[in-house]
Order: sequence, then C-alpha cells, then structure tokens
Amino acid sequence: MSRRFVSTGSPFERQAGYSRAVVQGSWCFVSGTTGYDYRTMTMPDGVGAQTEAALTTIASSLDEAGFAPSDIVRVRYIVTDTAFQDEVFAVAGRWFGSIRPAATMIVAGLIRPEMKVEIEATALKA
Repeated sequence: MSRRFVSTGSPFERQAGYSRAVVQGSWCFVSGTTGYDYRTMTMPDGVGAQTEAALTTIASSLDEAGFAPSDIVRVRYIVTDTAFQDEVFAVAGRWFGSIRPAATMIVAGLIRPEMKVEIEATALKA
C-alpha cells in the first residue's frame, strides 16, 4: 500500500519534517492546522476567523489528496482558552453540521502566541 504526502508549502512543514496530510490507503490524516494563510503567512486575529482559515486549509488539503470534507470521520480542536469554545463551535457547526464527525476539544498552549486554535482531521473513503 503506497503512502502519499500533501503539502501546503508552509515553512513549518519543512522545518519540523511533517506533511500537511498523509494518505494511506483509504485514509487521509490531516496534521494539526492553524489559521495561517500559507501563501502570505498571515494570521487573522480572531479565533472565529482562525477556525475558518484552518478548516479552509484542511478542505484544500483533502481535495488535493482526493478526499472531501464529507469524508471526515474524526476532528480534534485545540484552543488556547476555554472562552473560545462557542466561537469555534459556531464555525465548526457550519462546516460539520451534516457530516457529524467524532470530535474532541482540548485546551492547551500552542507554539506561537498568535495561534488561538489548531485543528486536525482524519478522513476515510468508504
């Protein structure tokens, strides 16, 4: 079974030695994704905008891998403050309301102070 790698061109991928997504058989594993626009390396200020940007990057990576957001079966949200829950859920609800993947939210510090949310996803083609 072959393994395929997907990259956004982010300098973080090269520095840390990881792929934005890895396709293995009928599975696609998308790495933790923050709200950066990787073309401009800019980050929106608000957690809602960061969530939207992260999910857009995840959707783009899935598309490049031959998957769709509707293939997502698992999502993990990492936020830096419990106060961000409602705003993240509002955006996530728009994206996943009909998909309904298994989900977890964790409160933890992220590696850069501007990062307020990081999202990882797992997709499966049935």
